[in-house]
Amino acid sequence: MLKNLFIRGLLSAAVVTATSAVSAEESLHIYNWSDYIAEDTIANFQAATGIQVTYDVYDSNEVLEAKLLAGRSGYDLVFPTARPFADRAIQAKLYQPIDKAALTNYGNLDSVIVKSLSDIDAGNQYLVPYMWGTTGIAYNEPKVKAILGDDMPLDTWALVFDPAIVSKLSSCGVALMDDATEIFAAANAYMGTPTDDYSKKAIDAAAATVAAVRPSIRYFHSSQTINDLANGDICVAHGYSGDMLQARDRAAEADNGVVVQYIVPKEGAVVWTDVMAIPADAPNPAAANKFINYLLTPEVIAPITNYVAYANANKAATPLVDEEVRNNPGVYPSAATQEKLLVLKTPSDKEARNMTRTWTRVKTGK
Repeated sequence: MLKNLFIRGLLSAAVVTATSAVSAEESLHIYNWSDYIAEDTIANFQAATGIQVTYDVYDSNEVLEAKLLAGRSGYDLVFPTARPFADRAIQAKLYQPIDKAALTNYGNLDSVIVKSLSDIDAGNQYLVPYMWGTTGIAYNEPKVKAILGDDMPLDTWALVFDPAIVSKLSSCGVALMDDATEIFAAANAYMGTPTDDYSKKAIDAAAATVAAVRPSIRYFHSSQTINDLANGDICVAHGYSGDMLQARDRAAEADNGVVVQYIVPKEGAVVWTDVMAIPADAPNPAAANKFINYLLTPEVIAPITNYVAYANANKAATPLVDEEVRNNPGVYPSAATQEKLLVLKTPSDKEARNMTRTWTRVKTGK
């Protein structure tokens, strides 16, 4: 009897273990930016694979970075910006290598974009490019022209950093991103100073530029601006190209009289690449690799670009992107615009801490 109970216990334990393994294989926890995937992408993946997806969103690299540094986030796949965040994470050993043998669609990627990541990811072991774009300015054309006049140049960082101009626009609402790296790079571009200088002197100068307009800034946020621009609640926003173009499209769909334009300022703007990475302690890396490979399918990633208005890194998908999106210079910048784009350098840990402290002081006005 005891022997039978013992055997039954072993069998039960084996069944539980096997069931747990199957459950683990069939679940996937993703942490991604808000408004950064098509409406049916997850449902289609689940139907195709049987893997159940839990999909959470964030609105800043800092939030993601804090979760990964704390450990045991529970996420299997994350979508950080390559520089400086994924760069820092690789140095901190926060990711595990991608299983390239499982990525049968890896060859669809644009080799130029893949190569551009090799300086921070030797051998392209940890990062797979997802989307890329610029960080510039969007504005409500009727409102801004009504305030500033038709002769005011609108392709300049002065729209968010010149105190005299920003104070005039404050009545209709000006918003800046809540991102120290992006904000200080933009401020340096406006001042004509190096955007890769993270010395205390340079950061203090950039902070002073932002502090000068702080009283006229309605808020600092990296995603709220999409709906607020589309609804006409603000008239100028500093943000990611795709977010700003989503605002434009939502306003057009609502037919509410709001006309949103997106520009890359003449002084230069940041170009960035967001990547896919698997946390070092991911519970289900195999499922993460399956999802990465799924997104590398041209017929999957092209509709995502159509929906989110960001250029994807999949060269084979470009012909499948809607012509209106593919030919939009805000999504796929012209050669002339690309010459003005700025690639961020990764600050040291000490420089990053100083930037964070300085940004908190500027943002809070203290």
